[in-house]
This record gives sequence, C-alpha cells and structure tokens, in this order.
Amino acid sequence: MISIVARIGAAGVFFRSGQTKVNGFEITDSTYYLFREEYALPIIPPEIAAHLAVFAEHAFPVLLIIGLATRFSALALLGMTAVIQIFVYPGSWPDHAIWAAALLFIAARGPGFASLDHLLFSRRQD
Repeated sequence: MISIVARIGAAGVFFRSGQTKVNGFEITDSTYYLFREEYALPIIPPEIAAHLAVFAEHAFPVLLIIGLATRFSALALLGMTAVIQIFVYPGSWPDHAIWAAALLFIAARGPGFASLDHLLFSRRQD
C-alpha cells in the first residue's frame, strides 16, 4: 500500500510539471525560454534539455502509475531530481528531499503488488 502511495505522489509531481511545459503535443515557447535562461544546464543544449525533460516528466510518471519498469522509472526521476537540485534550484532541497525519499523507496522496495511489474514478473506458486 505504501508503494502505490509513493508511486502516485511522485508521479503527480513530475507529470504536473510536465504539463506546464506543453500545449497539447507541442512544447511551449516559454518552456524553451526557461531552459535557455533559468534552467540552463552546463552540458546539454537548452532545446535538447527541454525535449528530454518533457519526455521524462510524461513517460516516467505514467510508468510509475501503472507499475511498469517501476524501479527504472523511479531511478530516472531520481536522477532528474538530482540535476534539478544541483544545477537549477539548490535552495529547494526540502522539496527535493521529499521527492527523493519516495523515489528511493520505490527503487529499493519495488512497485508493490498493485503493479504490472508484479503481475508480469512475480513467481507464481504451483
């Protein structure tokens, strides 16, 4: 039960953030502006970073909700959280710590019984 709460909570944060970056299926001009000015990363060009973030903030939360590739998705979002913490908003560590705690729980304990991972990969007793 705790796993599903952690999955839904973490997914909600990232999916809602992803929704602010798009209009329909297109990345907004304001998103590109933010990645050029405020979210600028030292290695990745802003246009590529914007596309990667939009993809990650939509795909990985959906995978978390349905419980498919759950540990991978949690680790991917944990990596994104680390990048945000280190390069974008270092002063927001209390929020990031909460996200990280939920994602670390999922990565360590797995998705729980209410997941496609459990349905597909659990060993069935004869």
